[in-house]
Amino acid sequence: MAEADVNINELTEYSSDEEGTTTQTNTSAAKKAEPAKKADDSYVAIHSSGFREFLLKPELVRAIADCGFEHPSEVQNECIPQAILGTDIICQARSGMGKTAVFVLAVLQQLVPVEGQTSCLVLCHTRELAYQICHEFDRFKKYLPGVKTQVFYGGVPLQDNKDALKKEVPHIVIGTPGRVHQLADEKILDISKLKYFILDECDRLLESLTMRKDVQKILRFTPHDKQVGMFSATLSEEIRPICKKFMHNPLEIYINDGSKLTLHGLKQYYVKLTEKEKNRKLVDLLDALEFNQVVIFVKSVNRAAELNKILNECQFPAITIHRGMKQEERINQYKKFKEFKSRIIVATDLFGRGIDVERVNVVINYDMSDASDAYLHRVGRAGRFGTKGLAISFIASEEDGTVLNDVQSKFVVSIPELPDEIDASTFMQS
Repeated sequence: MAEADVNINELTEYSSDEEGTTTQTNTSAAKKAEPAKKADDSYVAIHSSGFREFLLKPELVRAIADCGFEHPSEVQNECIPQAILGTDIICQARSGMGKTAVFVLAVLQQLVPVEGQTSCLVLCHTRELAYQICHEFDRFKKYLPGVKTQVFYGGVPLQDNKDALKKEVPHIVIGTPGRVHQLADEKILDISKLKYFILDECDRLLESLTMRKDVQKILRFTPHDKQVGMFSATLSEEIRPICKKFMHNPLEIYINDGSKLTLHGLKQYYVKLTEKEKNRKLVDLLDALEFNQVVIFVKSVNRAAELNKILNECQFPAITIHRGMKQEERINQYKKFKEFKSRIIVATDLFGRGIDVERVNVVINYDMSDASDAYLHRVGRAGRFGTKGLAISFIASEEDGTVLNDVQSKFVVSIPELPDEIDASTFMQS
C-alpha cells in the first residue's frame, strides 16, 4: 500500500458521544446446570457426532451440508437436542461458537408454517444484528420455501412495515424491541399465537431499562405457553435472575463461563504506544500483515469517521460503520463488508457484538475497549467457530493497561507484547 503522511498523526480527540459498553460485574465460573459437563475448559469440537444425530428434518440437514458444517460445536451439541424438545434455555458461550445456529435450527425444526400466523419472534439490540439473524434463517431454510421471514427495526418508515405485513404475514419476525413493540401495540403485527420467543445478546436487551421495558410490553401480547430462549457470550450474575423471570424452568447452559478466554486459534497481542503514535503503527501493521478482512475498533463516531478518512488518504480502501450514519447507509456498509467487497472496516462497538463475518481474521483495537467483556466481544469477530485469527490492542494510557490486566485476570489468558514479526500461518488459514 502507498504510504501518505497527510493527517497521519492527526485524529479527532475522543469524546464519549455514543454507544458506551455496559460494564458488567465479573462473573465467577459457574457450572453448567445439566446435562453434566466435564470440567475441561479447552476448546472442544464434537467429532464423534454430526448434525444428523439430532434427527433434524432432511431439508435442514441438506442446508447444513451446503453451508459446509460437518460437526456441531460444543454449544450446539449441548443446546440443540434440548431446544428441539421445546425446553426454555439460557445459554452463555464464547463468541464464534455458533449460538445463532442453535435457535435458528431449533425453531426451523419445530416450526409448522400456518398461513397468516407469526410463530417465532427474535429480538436483538441492533439493526445490523437483526439483518444478520434473518440471513441465518434464510440460509438454513433454503429447502423450506414455505417458511417466510421479515425484519423490522427503527429508522425505516413505519408505513413500509405496515405495507410489508399487509402483503404477507411472516412466520418468523426478527427485529429490535422499539419497532416490534410499536407494530404490536398498533395491532399491525399479531404475535398472540407466538410459539417461540428468542432474545439474542439478551444481556444488552435486559440491561438497558428502555429496551427491557419494550421487551416486557411485547411479552404482554404473546401467549403464556411458548418456548423462550436467551443467548449471549456474556451474562453477569445480576442479569441471570432477570432472564429467568421471562422463562419457565429454563435449562441453564454456561460454557467456558468467564473462566477462560478460550477463543480457539486466536492469537492476542498488545502494543504499548502513545496516542500520537497510533496512526503510524496502524499503517505499518496494515502494510506488513497478511489478512483476509480486518476490523479496526475505535471509541466514538467522530474517531471512526476521521480514521476512515485518514486510511483512505493513505491508499487503504477502508469503509466505516457507526451510529451516526443513516440506517440505509449502515446496512449497505455491513452488506459490502459481509460480501467481501471491502477488506477493511473502521467500527465502533456497534459492530462488536453478534456480528459474524466469516472472512474476518484480524481485529485491531485502535482504541482499547472500556471493559473486559467488551474486549471479548470485539476480538470474537476474528477466529470464529474455531478458525485462526489475530487480535492486536493499542495500549496508550493507564486506563487501557488496567482493562488489559482485567482481561488477562478475568479470562485467565496471557496476552504478550506484539513481536517484531508474526508468522502468518498462526492466524491465516492454510
